[in-house]
Amino acid sequence: MEPLVDDYRALLAGDYGRPCLSLYQPTHRRHPENQQDPIRFRNLVKELEESLRCEHPADEVQPLLAPFHELAGDRDFWNHTLDGLAVLGAPGLFRIYRLQRPVAALAIVAGSFHTKPLLRILQSADRYQVLGLDRREIKLFEGNRDALDPVALDEGVPPTITEALGKELTEPYQAVASYGMGPGGPAMRHGHGSKKDEVDRDTERFFRTVDRAVLEHHSKRSGLPLMLAALPEYHTPFRRVSHNPYLMAEGIDIHPDALPLDALRERAWRVVEPQYHARLAGLAEEFGRAKSRGLGAGELAPVAEAAVAGRVATLLIEAERQFPGKLDPASGRIERDDLAGPEIDDLLDDLGELVFKMGGEVVVVPAERMPTQTGIAAIYRY
Repeated sequence: MEPLVDDYRALLAGDYGRPCLSLYQPTHRRHPENQQDPIRFRNLVKELEESLRCEHPADEVQPLLAPFHELAGDRDFWNHTLDGLAVLGAPGLFRIYRLQRPVAALAIVAGSFHTKPLLRILQSADRYQVLGLDRREIKLFEGNRDALDPVALDEGVPPTITEALGKELTEPYQAVASYGMGPGGPAMRHGHGSKKDEVDRDTERFFRTVDRAVLEHHSKRSGLPLMLAALPEYHTPFRRVSHNPYLMAEGIDIHPDALPLDALRERAWRVVEPQYHARLAGLAEEFGRAKSRGLGAGELAPVAEAAVAGRVATLLIEAERQFPGKLDPASGRIERDDLAGPEIDDLLDDLGELVFKMGGEVVVVPAERMPTQTGIAAIYRY
């Protein structure tokens, strides 16, 4: 499985073969609810197959579907699902994403991937990461208000002090010196440093290594707030050496191993929630100021025109809100329609995808925190 945050821009860029197969479904974490998940997955794969056979010969269909069938039979995979699943396939490409939020069941064959459900998950404002730390090892978690799950560390991040320092890992030592007793006189052992000094030095070097690696391989990629979860005695030395701008000022004074995962999520969310609300309030205020100066809008039509022109710096989209219709990518003109119609999608998602492609920020906001009643709010660059 690939990190979604690393793949999304590449998926949007379209640098892959055709046709593109997109499959989404809600999944379940526990038995017995998860028993039906592989059955529903096979049914969605059948929908992909039926759609493929309308346009492609059998010798092209089977290679495309082979990895989907293999996944359907992977019992271990289906015993370790989360809340949602996205599976994307194309000639020479197959991607699986376990999702921390449910998604609607969907099976689409098209000239490009259907990525809008992934955009909504990536751009939700309540996401964060937790760094579990002691002087010997680290663990990383990613979550939102409803879920928290372990994250596989990138190859560039050493999980233990042994892997981080290797041969540089020191041991307590003593130097031996002889003093004024003549040749062959008894030697006096003179200690240089104590065991505690050596341990403290190794711990500091380990923390520096971890901080650099997590910043480079996780924080910069995700852009998510990073919360430290560690015993109280490790907070100050880690923060003293850290240069990670995503590290939150407040953390959790306990190692993650001391709590069940859901209890850790509850502790983490209590820390994140005030900052989450503050961020949304700040965006709402920024939108109000921008709109008063003619540099913002809260209606679909002007926002669509500005998005096509590359003028949207920040786009706020209301979670769960939909406006079925079509967007003209050249003019920005929109046509309202019914989602049941062919080639009809959600205009909010289309606009979010367009703004994201053009380097703008997209934030998915709960209805009660939106600064407009229209489901959309845009802050312009100019």
